[in-house]
Formats: sequence, C-alpha cells, structure tokens
Amino acid sequence: MTAKVLITMDDLEAAVRSNAQLEDSGFETVLVSSQDDSTKLLQRTEPDLVLLTGALQEAPATALLALAQDRSISTVGLVEATAPDPQALARRIGLTAWLRKPADPEEVAATTAKLVEQRRLQRRIGILGESPAIREVLVKIEQMAPVVSTVLVEGESGTGKELVAHAIHELSPRHQSPFIAVNCSALPETLLESELFGHEKGSFTGAAERRLGRFELANRGTLFLDEVGEMPLTTQVKLLRVLESRSFFRVGGAESIKTDVRVIAATNRSLKERVSLGEFRDDLFYRLNVLYIYLPPLRERKSDIPILIRHFARDLSNTHARPFPGITAGAMEILVNAHWPGNVRQLRNLIDSMFVLAPGREVKASDIPADIREGGTRLLPMRVPQQTGGVQGNELEFIFRSLVELKLQVEDLRRRVEESPARVEVFDVAKAQPAEFEEIVPVGAEVTAPVEVAAQNEEDVVYRAGMTMADVERAAIEAALRETRGNRRRAAEKLGIGERTLYRKLKDYELD
Repeated sequence: MTAKVLITMDDLEAAVRSNAQLEDSGFETVLVSSQDDSTKLLQRTEPDLVLLTGALQEAPATALLALAQDRSISTVGLVEATAPDPQALARRIGLTAWLRKPADPEEVAATTAKLVEQRRLQRRIGILGESPAIREVLVKIEQMAPVVSTVLVEGESGTGKELVAHAIHELSPRHQSPFIAVNCSALPETLLESELFGHEKGSFTGAAERRLGRFELANRGTLFLDEVGEMPLTTQVKLLRVLESRSFFRVGGAESIKTDVRVIAATNRSLKERVSLGEFRDDLFYRLNVLYIYLPPLRERKSDIPILIRHFARDLSNTHARPFPGITAGAMEILVNAHWPGNVRQLRNLIDSMFVLAPGREVKASDIPADIREGGTRLLPMRVPQQTGGVQGNELEFIFRSLVELKLQVEDLRRRVEESPARVEVFDVAKAQPAEFEEIVPVGAEVTAPVEVAAQNEEDVVYRAGMTMADVERAAIEAALRETRGNRRRAAEKLGIGERTLYRKLKDYELD
C-alpha cells in the first residue's frame, strides 16, 4: 500500500524539493499552503507521515503536531541551520525526527521511508512508543525474525514480553505455522513435563489417552516459554536435550519424536542471577540466550506514556462505545511521572477505569487513584548487575525487597515496641539537671531507682536522650547478637523477626 505524506509549505523551496523526491520514491504526497488547511486535511485523509518545512514553533504547527501525536502519525521537521539545540527543540514540540536545513531531499525520503515502515510495524505487532529503547527493540525484532535461533526476552511483568514473541513469529517465515505459549510457572513439575512433551496412555494415574505436547503442536512454528526461570531443574535438563537434539520422548513413551520448533523464552527475573544462585542451569541459559532482547519498564521510557495513553483511549473508546474527552495537563503529568510497577498492563487497566471514573469529561488529577497520585511503591524490582566475589543468594534476594514490605515490617516493629511490657525512661532535656544525663534504665527492668551507667550489663538495651527509633533498634540487634554469640537465627527468634529481616537490617546498619 502506497504511503501518504502531508507536506506543509512554510518553506516553499524545501517543500517543493522534498515533494519531488518523495514522489520519485513512490510516496503519495499532499502539499498544503497553510497549517490550518493541513490540520483539516490530516483529520480527513489520515496520512502516514507529516513533513513540516518551517515555522515549527508557531501555534498552527503546534496544533498540527498535537493532532498528529494523538493519531499516532509520525512527524519530521526541517530545523533551521542556526538552531542551537535541534534535539531539545524536537523533544519539546513533539517531533518524531528532525533534519537540519538545507535538508538533502534523498535524506528526507530515506527518513520518511524508515519512519513509515516503523509505524506500520508497530501497528501490526502492537508495540507502541518512540523512545530510543523501544526503537532498539523494534530493530532487534526485525533482525531476529528471519532466523531460527532461540531468543531470550527479559523484562518485568507487564512490559509486553509475549507481544515481542508474537511479533518475532509474525515477521518470521514460520508465521503461517502455530504460535504456542506455555507459562512455566503456572504448572507443577509433573504437569509441566506432560504439557511440553505429551504423554502416552497409562503413563501415569489419570492418563486415559495419549496426549500431544506443546513441542509437537508447535512443530514448524514457534514455542513461547513464558517465565522460563521458574522451570524445575529436572525439566530444564529435558528442555536442554530437546534444544540440542531436536527430538524428545513423550512421558511414558519409548519412541523418539523429531521436532522443528523455534523457542522464544521470557523471564521477569535475570537468568544470570538465577544461574549464580544455582536455580537455573548455566548450560541451558547459554542455549536460550543466543539472541537477547531487554524490554525496559515503563518508568524507563516515560516519553512513551502519552503515546500509550492516547492509543489505549482510542481503543477503549471503541470497545466501550463512548467518547473519551481527554486528560488534563496536570493529570497527564502525574501519569508520566508515576512508577508503574505493573508497567504497560497496569497503565491500560487504569485508562480502562477512567471510562467509569470520569464518564463524558476530561480526566482530572483527582480522578487518578491515590496510590498512583502519591508516587506508589518506589522500591521496585530492577535489573541487578552480575556481582562477583562470592555474593550469596540471600544477599541478592534482599535487593529486590519492596518498600511495601519494609513499611509493614517497620510498623510491626513499632507495634511490638509499643506493646512491650518494658518501660523506658524518657528524659525531658529542658528540665533535666546535668547529673541526670548519666542515668540510664535497662529495657525490661522496673523503674525503681536511678541506675548507674557502670552497673549496666552488656546485654542491656538503653535509651538516652536524643536517640531515634533506629538507634534503639540497632542497639537491640547488637544485644541479641552478643547474647547468641553471633547466631543470626537465634538472634532473630529472640527479636521476634524473620532471619531475612534481620539480615537486611544488619546490612542497613552496617553491622558485622
């Protein structure tokens, strides 16, 4: 299908030269004499790309760019040669790409062709965005699709890993064959093996008939293994054999079955880290990680959030058969700066709820749920670089702890302190005499008389004027460790907290 390009004529010479080259390159072009005309034409004709030849910062151009963005139409601007920072200008006014004047018409045509093809690919596979990270993903998809090598897709939950797998399949020579998906974390080990390789009749209790596995069903197509990092080690061995020999046995079967399947695996946790923890086979990791795609979380590509919001709004408006008047600038700013632990999936669900929360009117900041408005969870799952020097598995576990868990533990500790039968003497600094600052009260002791500092036991936890809750907590941990001679498990029991919680607090307070 011929692509259509709308060209503004603010710079007549640039418009005429670009128009001639684009027509020679096979594009259908529409020249407009004013930005007002171009806005109406854009609404009526839906071009694949808009080329702005000048007056980029004037109000008509701004309105045209906003309309193009709302309709997910790529835009190219020709920037004056004297412009000090064209990249900043393009970002501010919302250009997809820019070229400095005098622009070579062939370069204009090449840039147009690239953007049109990219936009068509995005519409076909459903991966939207114009951030450098998403453009890199799109390039990799196009590069990886024609070959048969295994692909490892890594990214947080909700970033669109299955969309990437579908895209690779749809653009590959296997697109007319099946695309089969398996969630490796949703099934127990025995059922997962049967799901992947099939089983013979009578091979186990309940196997009333032969069943074909996913490797057979996906023959000559693509098999998508979601959350492959959760696969049991015994099943990992069998998967490795299939990848290496291109053959397998059904559960309870004696016949070797050949298969021609391209495997795309996905994980929301770093497989390198799982290998270092002994939870994933290194040989299988290297066999899966022939080609690699990293899908960034939404908070790492904030410039894509308005694009996704507009796309979801149009899509859901059609689904619900009701208009979506839009989002105020203040509400959009909140959404762009939110943390989105659920990523694109969470964003779509929120926009879906907007049709109920704000029917028939613009979405305001007050319509956005409080947890998103106030910033939400900040300690989110993240990619942890491979560490060296004997990093322990439990150390890595705590890197991924969320702020929610931390808040709950702090509140639990505060409750325990408040409910404790121990009484702690709190000194009023304003009323205290100098000598009183030498007096301390052991935790757990009845306050009957001043206690001399020299008389305290090593295990006593004391409060002094000016100490914070963190100071008291640190002192309690130190006392428990002294009493148990460094045994963390026993110390955690005495403190009434989990051993993992204790470990993290040791790290926080830099205690050995």
